[in-house]
Amino acid sequence: MKPITGIIIGAVALLSVGATGYWFGTRTSQVPAAAASAVTVKAERKILYYRNPMGLPDTSPVPKKDAMGMDYVPVYEGETEPGGGQAALTGSGQVNISVEKVQKLGVKTERAAMRMLDKTIRVVGRVEVDERHIHNIAPKFEGWIEKLHVKSTGEPVRKGQALFDVYSPELVSAQREYAIAVQGVAALKDADGDTRQSMQQLADASLLRLKNWDISERQVKELAISGAARRSLTFHAFHTPANGIVLEKKALEGMRFMPGEVLYQIADLSSVWVITDVFEQDIGLVQVGSKAQVKLNAYPDKPFEGVVSLVYPTLNAATHTVPVRMEIANPKGLLKPAMFASVEIQVAGKGEVLTVPVSAVIDSGTRQIVLVQLAPGRFEPRAVRLGSRGENYVEVLEGIADGEQVVISALFLIDAESNLKAALSGLGGHVAHGGSAPTEQKQPDTPMQPKSKPAVVGHRVQGTLNAINADGTVNITHGPVESLDWPGMTMDFVLANSSLAGNARIGSAITFEIVERKPGEWVITKLQAAPANSHEGH
Repeated sequence: MKPITGIIIGAVALLSVGATGYWFGTRTSQVPAAAASAVTVKAERKILYYRNPMGLPDTSPVPKKDAMGMDYVPVYEGETEPGGGQAALTGSGQVNISVEKVQKLGVKTERAAMRMLDKTIRVVGRVEVDERHIHNIAPKFEGWIEKLHVKSTGEPVRKGQALFDVYSPELVSAQREYAIAVQGVAALKDADGDTRQSMQQLADASLLRLKNWDISERQVKELAISGAARRSLTFHAFHTPANGIVLEKKALEGMRFMPGEVLYQIADLSSVWVITDVFEQDIGLVQVGSKAQVKLNAYPDKPFEGVVSLVYPTLNAATHTVPVRMEIANPKGLLKPAMFASVEIQVAGKGEVLTVPVSAVIDSGTRQIVLVQLAPGRFEPRAVRLGSRGENYVEVLEGIADGEQVVISALFLIDAESNLKAALSGLGGHVAHGGSAPTEQKQPDTPMQPKSKPAVVGHRVQGTLNAINADGTVNITHGPVESLDWPGMTMDFVLANSSLAGNARIGSAITFEIVERKPGEWVITKLQAAPANSHEGH
């Protein structure tokens, strides 16, 4: 039995040794094959660019070394940036961001759609007297003022109200001539026809002369009845409209006046004009009959409705604005000449056009970019050509199609996370079809960067809006900006788009964000009214 047991044990040992050798042989042949495959895959991967080995915001399209002699690290197509969760830039110019990161950024999208693009033009105007309701009181004869019945500027007058008493030798002579002519007509009632006709013509000529001097019918009848000329006559405001006021008074008791000299200027303020200056780029939208709403600081809760009655045919060469006139009913006299007013003119669009929200457009000053969401976490920058701007939407003439989803929030956060500027560098003239590899890449902050000046995209600032300049810039007095080591100062900024300042009032506190478009040129990308208790800059 023992020999048989030994034979069995020996056979099992030989089988074990053979199986072990076969297993090692198989593994040895597989390892080089896998390694060779990995090298082949690595060799086939496309290098997009080379990034700084220390994580600094510097890239190169070709291999290079940094100041310390370290080689720049290649970034391959489809490879994510260091730090985990960062966006990847694909070779087609698209931007990939993890869905989790998109949710953290608060990215929101909206569909590009056809809509009627209405717009509200907001301008500043001034109240002026309706020129059609201004009346000058200027006697047509020479004389002296003996007594004033309306003695001060601003007094209300009624139609037919007595203004002043006058003495004029010419007037007395004309009265006597008319009285004699009337008496002659009566005395020659039995004379022949030619004699009566001649006397009647003399009486008519004398009467016409008095009427041309604005002598009232009542006074003429009294003169014809009494037959006695009066030394002094009362001059009535029979050309004055009802509810008029005295805008100007030059008449003084005892003064001598000459024919045509203006003694009073009276105006009816039951209807007034509001004149405003509309910028050249908006004047094509304003039409006669457009509705307007006028607000005044004196009555902040009481808007006045008006209608555009005239678009002036001239342009102010200094400000490149065109005056626009609106008529406003003023039955209670609340609107007073020379008041300043805030005016909103409602203008209609030219029909349904393709639009995107204003917040979806990144305006660099030389071109406009919209970020299109192709799929969850995948975005593509598109250069677009814009048309008319509305209150919240802007017309898109080229670059996107109806129904495409565009990013409307967190644009600059996406820019920081996905190195959007590198993607935009490949747009060139064939934006919609992708671009070449980037030549400049913006990297996320690393501990190697100075903490005193972090690499941020936008800087949040608080200040006061002083003016909106004619060239589209705004003048702002702001507080210190710690992220830029700026002290408080007053300076001009460029707006990313002109609608940003639409809801801010001159002199109001504002909060805004700025980015540096190029060295020394700071662009406002966001502007809103600041909370009442906010006074510090950031």
